Amino acid sequence: MRYRRFGRTGWNVSEIGYGMWGMGGWTGSNDDESARALDRAMALGCTFFDTAWAYGDGRSERLLGDALRRARRAAGAAGTGSAPPLIVATKIPPKNWKWPAKDEYPVAETYPPDHIREYTEKSLTNLGVDTIDLQQFHVWSDAWASDAGWQRASDDLKREKLVRAVGISVNRWQPTNVLRALATGLVDSVQVVYNIFDQAPEDELFRYCEQHDVAVIARVPFDEGSLTGTLSPESTWPQGDWRNIYFNGDNLHATLERVNRLRALVPDGMDLPELALRFILEHRAVGTTIPGMRRPRHVERNLAASDGVRLPPRLHDALRAHRWDRSTVIP
Repeated sequence: MRYRRFGRTGWNVSEIGYGMWGMGGWTGSNDDESARALDRAMALGCTFFDTAWAYGDGRSERLLGDALRRARRAAGAAGTGSAPPLIVATKIPPKNWKWPAKDEYPVAETYPPDHIREYTEKSLTNLGVDTIDLQQFHVWSDAWASDAGWQRASDDLKREKLVRAVGISVNRWQPTNVLRALATGLVDSVQVVYNIFDQAPEDELFRYCEQHDVAVIARVPFDEGSLTGTLSPESTWPQGDWRNIYFNGDNLHATLERVNRLRALVPDGMDLPELALRFILEHRAVGTTIPGMRRPRHVERNLAASDGVRLPPRLHDALRAHRWDRSTVIP
């Protein structure tokens, strides 16, 4: 596993982290298997774990809290006296429970100060920690950037050592809808959709983050599963599974057409998921990327891409031609 500096925090984090949304109750999730996957990730050197209160109303956070306790016990038994330097990131849900954020939602209905504190305290309990390394706003509109309430609440959480850093997770396909908040100097990291299809963050956001030492978390590296190469025109999901929304209408067909065009670029000895991760790691602005993983074999496969091997420049350039700018607002 290779590590990267996480912006102005100065932390060194695994360049492939762990996305924990699927552990909050997605179809097919199993808590025992999730626990084994988390333990395997820690054993292989993964140090960045991204969860949220909204992932199963705290279920994903509690699974991570249990894994942290197992890691501490293992470290104690080994005589090291402390757990590995694991970084815990979670998120505050909007008070109005509406995804994605919209400019017309008043900040008093999304992130009033008492709500920010309440859910930080809930997450602290779920995780079993005294301090959250990275507390993030789970949705965001830059219409709220100048509000003194969230600014004061964020500063208070840091001052009281309830959190070490504050981040924002931005709306899908709206990578610049955070720049005003970043200009306050209070935000230490940005979580944004970035993958072979979704390259728009490179245009402005990544440059700003590099210039101002703001960490970048690249989420959705596999485009909700399409870049794993496992979807087909017959793919369906149970009622209530959010992928029914993402791949609704003609989107599944249009996505599969683009995936099929990508297959010709996959080098011998590599599969599409590995290529997708290596593309993301090519950008120096990225601090870590967080594929969702629920099974130990997925952990082993994804973390193996962190070996420092660069993509050939011609291949990287060819992948850039597969950029797909989409504008439909979904979570």
